[in-house]
Amino acid sequence: MTDTATENLENTEVTPFTEGDREIAYRTDSNPTVAAGDSNRPAMIAPGAATGRRKEAIARVRIVPGSGQWKINGRTLEDYFPNKVHQQIVTEPFTTAGVEGAYDVIARIGGGGITGQAGALRLGVARALNNVDAEASRPALKKAGMLTRDARVKERKKAGLKKARKAPQYSKR
Repeated sequence: MTDTATENLENTEVTPFTEGDREIAYRTDSNPTVAAGDSNRPAMIAPGAATGRRKEAIARVRIVPGSGQWKINGRTLEDYFPNKVHQQIVTEPFTTAGVEGAYDVIARIGGGGITGQAGALRLGVARALNNVDAEASRPALKKAGMLTRDARVKERKKAGLKKARKAPQYSKR
């Protein structure tokens, strides 16, 4: 080991941590002499960040001023949503607010199916636009119903039934 590595090991502190009835010791590996905020890089401010949900899908969306490019889980809009209906659903907040092509969208989507993910992304984009410029875009987005989360989720299966509401075939005798 080098001298700096041994100094770092000497500077690390062992902190006791109790979990239930036993005590666990863990070591903080961060160097206390160098704080996290000491770098010269400016802090990134992302006012256009929001989360959208629909059914089981969750979309974390960030919009930045740009040329209208989309990155969804590292893929383009056309690649991720090949169906034109889903593309239209996703881009609808920009057309409603009148700012199509003004922002780049970076999104991470997980869970659910394609339609649920498109709905979650639409809500996330609308909320992000609202965070960026609320007084300009909020009235149009609110009137179009894009800032409201669709609360419809799959109904649970009940005992004695085949599905949530489907009953087994009735036999009189």
